[in-house]
Amino acid sequence: MNGAAGGGALKLTALFGERDRAGGRLLADALLDACARRGVATSCLLRGHEGFGARHALQTETLLTLSEDLPLVLVAVDGAERIAALLADVRGALGGGGLVTVKPVVLHGRARERTAGPEVKLTLHLGRQDRVAGRPAHLAAVDALHAAGVAGATVLLGVDGTADGVRERARFFDRNARVPLLVVSVGTPASIAAALERLGGLLADRVATLEPVQVLKRDGAPIGDPEPLPAPQEPALAGIHGESWRQLIVYASEQSRHRGQTLHAALVRRLRADGAAGATALRGVWGYHGDHAPHGDRFGALRRRVPVVTLLADAPARAERWLAVLDELTDETGLVTSEALLRIPLA
Repeated sequence: MNGAAGGGALKLTALFGERDRAGGRLLADALLDACARRGVATSCLLRGHEGFGARHALQTETLLTLSEDLPLVLVAVDGAERIAALLADVRGALGGGGLVTVKPVVLHGRARERTAGPEVKLTLHLGRQDRVAGRPAHLAAVDALHAAGVAGATVLLGVDGTADGVRERARFFDRNARVPLLVVSVGTPASIAAALERLGGLLADRVATLEPVQVLKRDGAPIGDPEPLPAPQEPALAGIHGESWRQLIVYASEQSRHRGQTLHAALVRRLRADGAAGATALRGVWGYHGDHAPHGDRFGALRRRVPVVTLLADAPARAERWLAVLDELTDETGLVTSEALLRIPLA
């Protein structure tokens, strides 16, 4: 991976709207073309289920009239030099809209490098049709995480992206074999290390990243007073300058509720009403939480039992306010985490 040995690996995340445009074309197309042009090792475009952005307009798949401009999330990982070059394209395409963040990550091949904090987030970048012993690789990965005692895992299906620098987008009447997906999990360093050992050869030619996280709450119970994560240092980010921000994430199920309302919907609507800058809920297709067996979409099922990830990012002082909202609404269920990152100015 370009630049990873010297400057380290970086993860760039961009959040924007499905109908946003750049130079007369869809912004998503412009950004994914930039990823391919720069030869980015791996990138994945995720389509949100529900959310709002700077314009504060609520968008949701559950109402046809509000489903035409759903939030999109682009995640790209490569060496520091290549991500810095991609960042110039992303800033030019977004103009003054959207949100872009950057943070350093540890590649799985360098897992002996220390990741600060008692908990670790592991993200596997796989293809939709990757196979292990004749079965889908993402199912095998989730099983390995579950067997290793990792607290939970979520499979997020991409609709576009790059693999080994080549653009791979989902199409009708196509196997979409290399269209990317992400397997995201949070656990202790010991459980993540055990999972990586079980995954073995599956990761030989795939990107997997490790990031330090704080687990703030699990199934309604606060996790003491976790040690604050240090802000990413700009020298480690290849001269990329930005503002220290926090990202808050709630991992739950589509069946999770708060006072009878779907948890992720309650989170998005409450954050919007209270004036947060934005929030996005991503619906997974497979996964598990706690002691439950892995589960997800099945043909003919009357009720969906899939994981949902709700995320927002803000400056530390404002993030404390939103954390109080998350604490109130996750009184019975959900995993709440915090991450340190850099917000990149666009104007």
